[in-house]
Amino acid sequence: MSDSAVVLGPVVLDNFEVVSGITFGGAQRLVVHDLPGGRRVVDALGRQDAAISFQGFFSGSDATVRARLVDELRAAGGVLSLSWDVFVYSVIIRTFVADFRCAWWIPYRIECLVLRDDAAELVEAAIDLGTSVLDDLGAAAGFGLPSSVSLTAAQTYAGTPGAAVAGTASYNTALSSLTQANLGISGAITVTGNQIEPSTLFGPATAATGIASLNAMAGTTGTLCALTAASGYAGRALLNLTNAST
Repeated sequence: MSDSAVVLGPVVLDNFEVVSGITFGGAQRLVVHDLPGGRRVVDALGRQDAAISFQGFFSGSDATVRARLVDELRAAGGVLSLSWDVFVYSVIIRTFVADFRCAWWIPYRIECLVLRDDAAELVEAAIDLGTSVLDDLGAAAGFGLPSSVSLTAAQTYAGTPGAAVAGTASYNTALSSLTQANLGISGAITVTGNQIEPSTLFGPATAATGIASLNAMAGTTGTLCALTAASGYAGRALLNLTNAST
């Protein structure tokens, strides 16, 4: 935990003050209905967060003061903010147990009851954005694009963890890949549009030549339509990803 400080109310815990990692998570409250014939219906009633727990050592000249401060917070029973990395919770200290070895070395362990996951809405928004981007890219790829246009890389990078959270390395890679995909579609639209030449339909040497030209133009026009439709979906995906929040 040395690379991520833990903030509990007014107390900042850093380095080996939190040594064993942080346990978090919980369960989903379920009601299971077993029906005749082996069928089962399950009602999901919502999240049930487990207590968050961790342990470490207070050390140095202020070890006693810091341990007493946390114990006072426990005794007060107030709602505190607990945060580390991308996690933010509102909690109440359920238990705090310290083992006074000497004035400058006090091991402890703590357990916090979760009242609310304050970062849940931000995480859900990122998930929704990521799903939206992937859905749009899937729709764009479904138009049967020419081999010169590939959305595979954009779909891959847009599906990586953190790709919908602005500022992350995954986000930057996904944004760059999606930008390139849109440029590829735009370029293909220009090339395909230039291939449509109505003059080839007039004055053909034979009827067969005219029919062949008409068929070729129809195929090219179909490709142009597919590219234009794909451009709309891929463009929306790029716009949404560009506007992602941190």
